[in-house]
Amino acid sequence: MTEPATPPGARRRGVLFDVDGTLIDSSYIHTIAWWGAFRQYGHDVPMAAIHQLVGMGGARLVDNLLPSGRDRGEDEDIMASHGALYASHWPSLRALDGAKELLGQCHAGGLAVALASSARQRDLQVMRTVLDADAFIDAATSANDAEESKPAPDILEAALAAVGVDAADAVYVGDAVWDMQAAAALGIPSIGVTCGGIQAAQLRDAGAVEVYEGPRDLLENLGSSAIGRLLALQPNR
Repeated sequence: MTEPATPPGARRRGVLFDVDGTLIDSSYIHTIAWWGAFRQYGHDVPMAAIHQLVGMGGARLVDNLLPSGRDRGEDEDIMASHGALYASHWPSLRALDGAKELLGQCHAGGLAVALASSARQRDLQVMRTVLDADAFIDAATSANDAEESKPAPDILEAALAAVGVDAADAVYVGDAVWDMQAAAALGIPSIGVTCGGIQAAQLRDAGAVEVYEGPRDLLENLGSSAIGRLLALQPNR
């Protein structure tokens, strides 16, 4: 990891990024993995319903999709099955167009860059390898860093602490309604991207201040974005 060029005594500003569906094209892979895991335990859950909840913590997702009178003793097994099925797709994971360049541009502008992910640690490491952008990343969180998953803001709080940035000096980029809600809980402006499959209107309704098609679209409009406004405040600009 490298430190952004922030002069001594200056306020540190930063950008937090969700990873699944935001930087890595994995939202539908998670959908298929959850669908398969549910079926292994006799639950026929429509893929469309699953996809709407991808990005929410696993325990929350299971609780929202399965009947309240179910045998909850199977929940951990279902989540483990999802993890195994998702891992089988690791070789297929790809970074979304412009993801690495977007991280690099934020870093070059002097902003702290943090991956605010609630993925399992081993999944996160695989995704970081796929991104190939560690030179631009100052910190990264995983499911181990939060008691409550999104839409609770725990992961974002952990990421802010890891890079030493106050919520007032940050912007968050994510692809899910739960990302927008987590950011709103801390008063952090959130940028939505539709590359995870959630519609722009849903992201705006959840609190996104701006919505782009994906990392490339955001990169090409960086100057006029909420990130651009942070960059303009940097002493080196």
